[in-house]
Amino acid sequence: MMLTIGKLTESDRAEWEILFRAYIDFYKRTLPQEMYDRAWNEFQADTRMHALGAKLDSRLVGITHFLIHANTSSADVCYLQDLFTASDVRGKGVARALIEAVADWARERKCPRVYWQTQESNATARLLYDKVAVNRGFIRYDIELGA
Repeated sequence: MMLTIGKLTESDRAEWEILFRAYIDFYKRTLPQEMYDRAWNEFQADTRMHALGAKLDSRLVGITHFLIHANTSSADVCYLQDLFTASDVRGKGVARALIEAVADWARERKCPRVYWQTQESNATARLLYDKVAVNRGFIRYDIELGA
């Protein structure tokens, strides 16, 4: 099987949405259709938010969403916001390839680092993350604004 990583195209929309909905379900969240449409439109514009897909023999089996943001103590950094692979291809290097592709993308744009977060209980993903990145021990806090 041949793994390729690249930008998502219009023909990827349906498969992308299936994977993104599975990602949202994994974190026990729900989103209205407008948010999927908004995200897709942003990825197609490729200016503020970016996306890559992983294909095995032309089937979209993994997605990642990321962005660059300002940083007060370094050059702008890349935040890898979402990463998801189809359950039947886990352990085959898809997530690692997507992370590497985001790192390459960020490196080309002179970002000093890529970072992401996951739930502490996401043990399966953390097995990979501990191999490819450093956990600096930060704890996240959120204030829901209900906007």
